[in-house]
Amino acid sequence: MAVTAKMVKELRDMTSAGMMDCKKALVEADGDMDRAVLREKGLSKAAKKAGRIAAMGLVRTAFSEDGKTAAIVEVNSETDFVAKNDEFINFVEKLAKLALNAESNDMDAFKAMAFDEGSTVGEALTALIAKIGENMNVRRIDKVSGDVMASYIHGGGNIGVIVAAEGADNEENKAALKNVAMQVAAMNPQYVSRDEISEEELASLGKITLESALNDPFTLPKPILNGLLDKVAGVWGDEDIAILAEKRADKSFNFNYLPNFLSEEAKTRLAGLAIAAKMEISENKIFKGLVNGRISKQLKEICLMDQVYVRAEDGKQTVAEYLKSVDKDLTLTKVVRFEVGEGIEKKEEDFAAEVAAQMNAANK
Repeated sequence: MAVTAKMVKELRDMTSAGMMDCKKALVEADGDMDRAVLREKGLSKAAKKAGRIAAMGLVRTAFSEDGKTAAIVEVNSETDFVAKNDEFINFVEKLAKLALNAESNDMDAFKAMAFDEGSTVGEALTALIAKIGENMNVRRIDKVSGDVMASYIHGGGNIGVIVAAEGADNEENKAALKNVAMQVAAMNPQYVSRDEISEEELASLGKITLESALNDPFTLPKPILNGLLDKVAGVWGDEDIAILAEKRADKSFNFNYLPNFLSEEAKTRLAGLAIAAKMEISENKIFKGLVNGRISKQLKEICLMDQVYVRAEDGKQTVAEYLKSVDKDLTLTKVVRFEVGEGIEKKEEDFAAEVAAQMNAANK
């Protein structure tokens, strides 16, 4: 149907939208005034709510029919109440299935994809915002392919994980990958293996670990700590020096408790001595061993394959060892973990203040 100037004016009078917006709405609605009105009112409501923080919501996953591809999507809402709304849940689940056909993770492209007949993902989102009355956002999607796949949704949709691997597509391997997906949800590793960590990141981790050790000199190896304590004359106050002399003379005293008897100023100045001797201490073989040990411990925490498998009967078996025990040819290729609202700066709510403000406004 041809869109006339009279129709554009009529829609503008009904919605207060701009002329070009009204014309575009009528063109997209093929001249259907009711559809155009709904579209423009929805856009207006969505625009008013756009500045409100949406950090709650849901994560959902979907699999292709052959089980070789999986997609994951995060959609945010303002409140957990809306995240439990059936219409919102259905919307998110439909988006997860739609993400299986997405060509990339670009959100503008995804929002331009057809959702229902006559509407895109972005338009469907706008309509849902207008209907439910909260700001919402289709935040991110990802898609993974592999020989064998598994996923896990935790807490009703607060965390979602997809795990892909090379290997036989059988029930045993799927169950093992499901267990690994649960581990990823709980432990949130930053990397699958150490191979993913760049030289720059390793160097940065080493630097931070070294500086941390120097700033806490009482955790240093005893020979290094004693060498630093030998230098405190003229740096510490008389009281702290007297305490040190007393404790050194007491052969039964456990030096691990020395910090409990010293002033904060003495401990700060001792850390200063350690930092000043950074070059000398860094070359000490014992200190190098301490730093390397701490780095190794951190890598075991942030690398999935190095983590202790949470269901290990001996409490020592790593995730890598667990997978090999199931199928020596099973190799993880990709892990994706979405947690609702991660990285979003959430608004601090003061419920009492909000109620008081509403009561004050009502009394005016």
